Amino acid sequence: MPETRSRVGLHVNGRRHELDVDHRVTLLDLLREHLGLTGAKKGCDHGQCGSCTVLVDGRRANSCLLLAVAHDGARVTTVEGLGGDGAGGLHPLQEAFMERDAFQCGYCTPGQLCSAAGLLAEAAADPGAADLSRSGIAEAMSGNLCRCGAYPRIVDAVRDVAAMPQAAAPVRVQDQAPGDGRVGA
Repeated sequence: MPETRSRVGLHVNGRRHELDVDHRVTLLDLLREHLGLTGAKKGCDHGQCGSCTVLVDGRRANSCLLLAVAHDGARVTTVEGLGGDGAGGLHPLQEAFMERDAFQCGYCTPGQLCSAAGLLAEAAADPGAADLSRSGIAEAMSGNLCRCGAYPRIVDAVRDVAAMPQAAAPVRVQDQAPGDGRVGA
């Protein structure tokens, strides 16, 4: 009988976690069910809505489509780990979303924030390849759906942060509480 579980080591929001997981567990379910990080949402569960977007090794990814065992050793940043030097440990994007009222129900907001952080990191890595105009941001964020229709304000918030000098800095991951991060399934 083949083995159906494996030990997986992940760095999530600056903290190392060793988990014993079933091979069928998605990264989204690992984050939500095993680590209690419920920021990334389960929307369509088919990679079409973007509510599960997180950063994996600095790149935006739909966590509902990724098997956790395939990402052993990866660095994952969720909305809970975006915090930086801003007021109350908020990332500049989180502050801009609040200032621009770039959310209504808030369900898509964590995925929108992670996607925007990934977009800004991509723009910083290759400034010539990124179009940070209104239409360019809207296109780059098109994989994140908002049923409330807050798109214009989301684009405004991302543009506000893109115009900041520190926008070129990588996402700062706020470390979580101390501990060895060992979690059983």
